[in-house]
Amino acid sequence: MATSTPPRHLFADMHDRVIAANQALIADGVLPKGIDLSRVLIEPPRDPSHGDMATNAAMVLAKDAGKKPREIADALAGKLRGDALVETVDVAGPGFINLTLKPEAWLEATRAAIVAGKDYGRSAVGKAAKVNVEYVSANPTGPMHVGHCRGAVFGDALASLLAFAGFEVCREYYINDAGAQIEALTQSGWLRYREALGENIGAIPEGLYPGDYVKQVGEELKVDYGADLLKKPESEWKPIVRERAINIMMADIRNDLWSLGVVPDMFFSEASLTEDGDKVAETIDVLRKQGKVYEGRLPPPKGAPVDDYEDREQTLFRSTDFGDDVDRPLKKSDGSYTYFASDIAYHKSKIDRGFLSMIDVWGADHGGYVKRMQAAVKAISGGKADLDVKIIQLVKLLRDGQPVKMSKRAGEFVTLREVVEEVGSDAVRFMMLYRKNDAVLDFDLARVKEQSRDNPVFYVQYGHARGHSIFRMAGEAFPKLPEEPADRLALLAKAPLARLTDAGELSLMRKIAAFPRVVEAAALSHEPHRIAFYLYELAAEFHAQWTKGKDLPHLRFIIQNDEELSVARLALVQSAVTVFAAGLKLLGVGAPEEMR
Repeated sequence: MATSTPPRHLFADMHDRVIAANQALIADGVLPKGIDLSRVLIEPPRDPSHGDMATNAAMVLAKDAGKKPREIADALAGKLRGDALVETVDVAGPGFINLTLKPEAWLEATRAAIVAGKDYGRSAVGKAAKVNVEYVSANPTGPMHVGHCRGAVFGDALASLLAFAGFEVCREYYINDAGAQIEALTQSGWLRYREALGENIGAIPEGLYPGDYVKQVGEELKVDYGADLLKKPESEWKPIVRERAINIMMADIRNDLWSLGVVPDMFFSEASLTEDGDKVAETIDVLRKQGKVYEGRLPPPKGAPVDDYEDREQTLFRSTDFGDDVDRPLKKSDGSYTYFASDIAYHKSKIDRGFLSMIDVWGADHGGYVKRMQAAVKAISGGKADLDVKIIQLVKLLRDGQPVKMSKRAGEFVTLREVVEEVGSDAVRFMMLYRKNDAVLDFDLARVKEQSRDNPVFYVQYGHARGHSIFRMAGEAFPKLPEEPADRLALLAKAPLARLTDAGELSLMRKIAAFPRVVEAAALSHEPHRIAFYLYELAAEFHAQWTKGKDLPHLRFIIQNDEELSVARLALVQSAVTVFAAGLKLLGVGAPEEMR
């Protein structure tokens, strides 16, 4: 989180100016005193031909003001036409207000990017609010696969984005180290231990984990215990095997995450909810005292069968009181807790730790679980906490358009580590974010190695590298230009940007000026893919301007007989490079100065 107030950006500045114009209308008696201006927005128009920015002020204020939107729009337009940054104001339809800014506005936004440097786009919109982002949370029963990879990258990028936007973020991994799958892992580890001791264990039974990765559990137990565990009753060997298996799997998972640059702030153990005092029972008791838990029967489900339906008297959570479709069981017929009961206790722990804003990143197979969990969070927090669940759709792994075969090590899937080792962390991270999280992603291992516009990660990184190549060429053309980055930045911050008049240059400036607003919008909507999309669009404009210079020499970034114009264009390059670096960092992707 930034230690100082982030610099203002053009969209925020124009929003303040629109608010000031509305306040002037209040002073004039056109708008009533005390009218709520919080819904007034400033944003790019859907059609760029309509101008640079648009405001919804007249439309959202009309009802409270008791006036027609057009009447308010005409009055507001009159105030805005006197603004120093505004070139033209147009009122369209029933009261939409479109603004075209003077070129100076874009020049100063370009300069602001140079001055702010790595903090360009940083925001205080989060107001230091605490937010918990829980992601990956894979069962510690084997290596991570590409599906886990997408959730890991999404959650990590979202956390970085929220922090950049001024939120206080905790990155959390929930270790599902309890339940039937851990029992299956324990039994699998026991079989591999016996195998390591020389026993012929035959085929791995159905329901256990057949992958070769489990062999490490057996080998380590053999080294540490020899054959001693065979002499112990199950009640004694099982905790030992269970702990060793989980530790090995979690070490593997941590290494997989590290290979992607993903480092959670906290690992929370599901087993801890019942090992150090029964937090699940305590949570159920709290809800029961509030009348949100009762003993009863559920009616038979209509349509498709429900997994957790049992025709018996049972402990139920009144989730229908909080927006769910049916009340939900908290205990199984054998008296053990349902996964849902444990998840309520886990989310209560987040609330107890001060997180009233929570984001859970889940796999595609958990879509039917969202309503009940959001209902539980409402109930346990008294309506004070909010849970946003982001569903991560499947990843189809391809090579030249053909499905990739399964992993030899995992046996059932392609591991995350194999993909990272083949194409690199940068390609994996960028491409995992180059689709919205709820859309199925085709990841082609051959395509992400191409050096072409069709490979988005190359295209964006090449934009950053091309900027640095321009700086190197400028140093050769103008030997007196400062070599030290700090001195160069000081020079470029004072560049005569008014010399930049080409339509392509102004368009590039508009795109650069939009970055801080894109950051805020992406953070507030919890959509990091917006940054990836934006960077690709910026790269397209930057590369296009370079190409224009090849065809039209007077538009080249470096004009040898005009150092002043060259410095102005280098300032434009520097602002683009600044945004490329900032955006790629948010995605956890490298910003190379040379492409190799």
